[in-house]
Amino acid sequence: MKFLGNIIWLIFGGIIICIEYLISSLILIVTIVGIPFGIQTLKLALLALWPFGSEIRASKSSSGCLSTIMNILWILIGGIWISLTHLVFGILFAITIIGIPFAMQHFKLAGLALTPFGKEII
Repeated sequence: MKFLGNIIWLIFGGIIICIEYLISSLILIVTIVGIPFGIQTLKLALLALWPFGSEIRASKSSSGCLSTIMNILWILIGGIWISLTHLVFGILFAITIIGIPFAMQHFKLAGLALTPFGKEII
């Protein structure tokens, strides 16, 4: 079921979301200051490419308060808009019974898009 869900996800927009994240990641990585944010958008691109069967967990590596500071900067710079977009798509997909699994994946992406620092995809 995970494989079929991922294939349907890719056909109906997942590949487009992944390409958008990859382009924004490359733009951020080109600027030296944006490298940490570019790495986080790569994390979002990976999850947007193959979301079914993936989990988001808190990272075991201790980075102190740096991840909190970076999450606050991320939210202020653009993370809130990315998260709200996934939230709106999740609500739209949740209207139909067939769309509920895809809505759950958008909610998962919304959570990661809001605070990506200090989390890992498994």
